Formats: sequence, C-alpha cells, structure tokens
Amino acid sequence: MLEDHAKIVSLLEQAGEVVGRKKLQKIIYILKKCDVPFQEKYHFHFFGPYSEELSLRIEELCNLGFINEVKETKGGYYQYRYTQTEAAKEFLSHFDIHMETIEPLIQELNNQNSKFLELVSTILYFDDLTREEIIEKVQVVKKKQNYSLDDIEEAFTFIASIKSMNTKVS
Repeated sequence: MLEDHAKIVSLLEQAGEVVGRKKLQKIIYILKKCDVPFQEKYHFHFFGPYSEELSLRIEELCNLGFINEVKETKGGYYQYRYTQTEAAKEFLSHFDIHMETIEPLIQELNNQNSKFLELVSTILYFDDLTREEIIEKVQVVKKKQNYSLDDIEEAFTFIASIKSMNTKVS
C-alpha cells in the first residue's frame, strides 16, 4: 500500500526539490504518460491534469515526516517547495524502488517551468486525438494561457524528446 507513497518520495530524492504543487502534479502525470509506474488517477481540471489522490498522498507524506512542504510568499501568491526529509531515507529502505535510472528524465522535467509543463501535460491528456485535434483542443481549453502555435510545437518536440529517454524504473 505504501509503495505508491514511496515512489513519490523517491522522485523527490532524484529531483532534489520541486517548487510548486502544480509542477509536482504535472511532473508525475508526465512520467506516468511516459510509462513510469505511478498509479494515481487524474482528471482534467483548471490547470490541466490533476490528481486528488496525489494531493492526498503528498499531504500524508508531509504528516508522516517524509516530505518537507515549505510555504513561501511570492508576488502576491503562495508557492510550495517540496523536498525529501532525512526520515524518508529510512522509509525508502523498505522498498525496492530505483528511480535513479530515470533521474535524467526527472531532472529534465523539473528544469521546465510550470506553465510549459501544464501545456505538455494537457497535450498528453488528449493524446488519443490527432495532432490537429489536440492543437484545437489546447487552444480552447487553455485559451487564457494564450499558448502560441510555436509554444505548442515546442511542447510536441519536448514530448518526443522525453519519450525517447529511459523510463524504465529498475
């Protein structure tokens, strides 16, 4: 049961830190779409794919002392910074999860900004549609984000690049 919790902690171990709740949601969704075995269920929400399950797991991990969540004020809104705690290392020792094999992929995702990951995850959410239908859908559901065709093409290129990376968790 706690293996799904351990995967989140292991991801944070590889990332070092993730800044932003939305960013953490998008990183895990994108990894899941790259066949990394995350089990959380997602639905489409204001900022693209969102998992209530993931939010609850993160809250549980914070309460258990395995994840630090630091709330920061940034320009009129709050931002959350996530890191693994020392206690998390002991917790992870009980599981056979080795995310270090996909550390380059995790780092590549973590190096992107939240707005771009929102676009990438939205495109992946609609991956059962044709490319043209996805572009139309993004322009409708993400109208307020004002993504240009260049932004969308950059996201498609990024998706192709990350899908070619190793996504095998040993």
